[in-house]
Amino acid sequence: MSALVPLPVVLPLCAAGLKLVIGMRLERVQRFISAAVLIAVLAISLVLLVAADRHGPQVMYAGGWAPPVGIVLVADRLSALMLVVSSAVTLCVLIYSFGQGMADNDEATPLSVFHPSYLMLVAGVADTFLAGDLFNLYVGFEIMLTASYVLLTLGGTIARIRAGATYAIVSLLSSVLFMAAVAMVYAAAGTVTMAELPSRLDALPEGIKTVIQIALLTVFGIKAAVFPLAAWLPDSYPTAPAPVTAVFAGLLTKVGVYAILRTQTLLFPGDRLEEALMLVALLSLTVGIMGAVAQTDLKRLLSFTLVSHMGYMVFGIALDSPGGISGAVFYVAHHITVQTTLFLVAGLVERRSGSTDLQSVGGLATLSPLLAVLFFIPAMNLSGIPPLSGFLGKLGLLRAGVEDGGAMAYVLVAAGTATSLLTLYAMAKAWNLAFWRAPTPEMCAEGTVLDTAEPDNDSDSDSGSDTGTDSSGSDSGSGSGSDSGVDPAGVPAGTVRVATFGGQAITTTRTLPGTMAGATIALVLFGLAFTVLAGPLFGLTGRAAEELLARTPYVEAVMGR
Repeated sequence: MSALVPLPVVLPLCAAGLKLVIGMRLERVQRFISAAVLIAVLAISLVLLVAADRHGPQVMYAGGWAPPVGIVLVADRLSALMLVVSSAVTLCVLIYSFGQGMADNDEATPLSVFHPSYLMLVAGVADTFLAGDLFNLYVGFEIMLTASYVLLTLGGTIARIRAGATYAIVSLLSSVLFMAAVAMVYAAAGTVTMAELPSRLDALPEGIKTVIQIALLTVFGIKAAVFPLAAWLPDSYPTAPAPVTAVFAGLLTKVGVYAILRTQTLLFPGDRLEEALMLVALLSLTVGIMGAVAQTDLKRLLSFTLVSHMGYMVFGIALDSPGGISGAVFYVAHHITVQTTLFLVAGLVERRSGSTDLQSVGGLATLSPLLAVLFFIPAMNLSGIPPLSGFLGKLGLLRAGVEDGGAMAYVLVAAGTATSLLTLYAMAKAWNLAFWRAPTPEMCAEGTVLDTAEPDNDSDSDSGSDTGTDSSGSDSGSGSGSDSGVDPAGVPAGTVRVATFGGQAITTTRTLPGTMAGATIALVLFGLAFTVLAGPLFGLTGRAAEELLARTPYVEAVMGR
């Protein structure tokens, strides 16, 4: 069984290399390879989860070299569960991107760029979950981030380049800090293998251990986008294409939470920084949800709820109890699915109405009932409406906080309850504006071409938008009609807006594209499965929490003693 452990990393990497060799040719083969690889990764992840739950952590020594010399990959209950959820989500997002056509017929975002980058991202995420030492964890982050730089700037529009630059600067800074933290660990403990570090770190002075812990928490806090390290996220994610934004928001921040969870339980057990983590959780919950309530754009609203709900996960980790860790693991799995779904729905909203500005969109419940259902279910799930998994996850965390009995824990219980109610308010506001009220005059007419031209700050852009021309003064319909396959003469009058689909001119449609809607439906059902299977899933997360807090099963599996 250990031979399966590296495959979630190796298969996407090999497929990415093959796609680079194929290049722009054989588009159907390209799509088949991507889908087949992710299906295989999902199947392998399920096998590893069953094996880890029944027989303990599954370990693979790269090249047959045992630690501390060799690289070790470990699939325990936590990492295998994360692999299953991430594999299912990335597969659905990939299928969604097929339907959107963001990488098929656009020179700005060719198939040969999107698919290898996406598979590299999947490989980096898997390597991060399976890494058995801090340096390999760093390598997994770098693989993931390198691919994300490409994906975030697909299309090369001004907004994306600007957002990508911010994202790159923040990520590079966190990478430098991460490497410095790894160097500190090696200098102090003589190893970076996580199974060896518990005994080595326990022998260090408390001051050195605290400095190392703070350094790692800072790095992972940036990647997880917890307050006050989350200022970069609301401006970076909404500018990307819908599939990219969805997988970034749903998955990449949870990789940071996973790293916090792994290192806090394995390397730094106890409550040394419990109060500090609880304060971070409190600030993330409150500041994030206040930002969400103030937004009038659906993507930015969802980005701020993402920051806010990171607080629930950090709260569970800070409790450092079986109930808290179990609730945090459950909520991570739930949130990956629901947040990804909502961002895919935002892409469908933009496809149908031409915008995600809640002041400009309306009447979607009448115009597209399916889209309304696809938004309503995950929105209520995120808000924590019974009996959905969002409610069950929050209930588990709040119950663990009450059992803790500390003053700060009670404050967080109150803040968590208030955040859930404010999330419901934010989702209800989005529902009322975008779906429930009558269509607004600003909505794009069906068939309106969403122009690829980027507005600038000059007066030329103002006059261009008023006359239906791009910033260069050319007609937007004729400039994008050949790219989108739409006859400019047949395009109904409507509001021309800047495209957000890979820099490609697209046309608003009355009927949702089948593949895009199908992938979104699959994710909605996957999110509902967390509700239907909540009992077995909580049992699994409870066993994962006990394994994490015990530390011994992980250490013995890796070190062979």
